[in-house]
Amino acid sequence: MPVILEAIIISAVMLLIFALAFVAIYLLAIMMLPVENGLSKMIWDAAKQKKPAMPPPKGSFRDFSSKH
Repeated sequence: MPVILEAIIISAVMLLIFALAFVAIYLLAIMMLPVENGLSKMIWDAAKQKKPAMPPPKGSFRDFSSKH
């Protein structure tokens, strides 16, 4: 078999493997879309119900350092 024909076949096989890997990752992303949407909704709902921030402590650094 001529070398140029082998190089063409090897290149074609490599491109085919790359395309198949791309399609596999794309299909995996489509299958995981409902899971991602559910997690995103859960996180945003939890952020909306977040407790108010704690008020800053009374006193200053000097008070803290004098006590400790």
